[in-house]
Amino acid sequence: MPKRPNRENTDAESPELDDAFFARARPAGEALGPAFLIKAKRTPGRPKVEEPKRPVSIRLRPEVLDHLRSTGAGWQTRVDDALAKLINEGRL
Repeated sequence: MPKRPNRENTDAESPELDDAFFARARPAGEALGPAFLIKAKRTPGRPKVEEPKRPVSIRLRPEVLDHLRSTGAGWQTRVDDALAKLINEGRL
């Protein structure tokens, strides 16, 4: 990687960060304040569920798997729902 950027590929509105920029840099908590850190720690991701689903490994015929995947995103959830329905109906 060249030490100097190609002048044709640089953006005047977004100059390359230099040593002076990094010398002025501060930790997020210091720069944005404690309220930012409190909010950032409150939203760690998905909420926890009481009974999370468990991953399993199952062998399926290629045509069955191809059909399920061809139904689009969420196919695994639909398979789970269909199996639960069969169990609740006493058919499985």
